[in-house]
Amino acid sequence: MNLLRVDHTAIVVADMDDALARYGRIWGLEPNIRTEIRDQRVEIAFLPVGDTQLELIRPLDADSGVARFLDRHGESLHHIGIAVDDVRAELEALSKDGVPLIDHQPRRGVHGLIAFVHPRGSGGVLIELVQNTHDAWLQA
Repeated sequence: MNLLRVDHTAIVVADMDDALARYGRIWGLEPNIRTEIRDQRVEIAFLPVGDTQLELIRPLDADSGVARFLDRHGESLHHIGIAVDDVRAELEALSKDGVPLIDHQPRRGVHGLIAFVHPRGSGGVLIELVQNTHDAWLQA
C-alpha cells in the first residue's frame, strides 16, 4: 500500500445548514465546497482543517445508504478518506489480498477518483481511497 495521508474524516449530519452553523460557531470552520452528488444521493460540504478536511454528508432521500446509516447511528463518524497515488492499483492489491471491497473500480468523487473498502476489510471502519486529480471527471 502506498498511503499518502488522511485526506478527510466524514461525518453524517441530519441538517447541513445547522451542521455548518455549528462547525462555524464552535470551531471557526467554513466550507470551501458544498454540493449535491445526485448519483450518490447525498449533499456534502468540505471544511478545511490544516492539511486535511472534515466532510459533512447529508442524505438527500430517506432510502439512501447514508439515510439508513443516520437512522441507525445518528450524527456520527461515517468514514475515513485516505489519499493514495493510484486508486486502481490499491484496489487491485487489496483484492488480491482478499480484502472485501465495496467498489471494485474507482468512481468519480469531488476531488478525484474514489473507491470504498468494506468495513469488514478494515476492522469495522469504512475507508474511502481518494486519488486527488484535476481531471477526475474524465478518468472514471
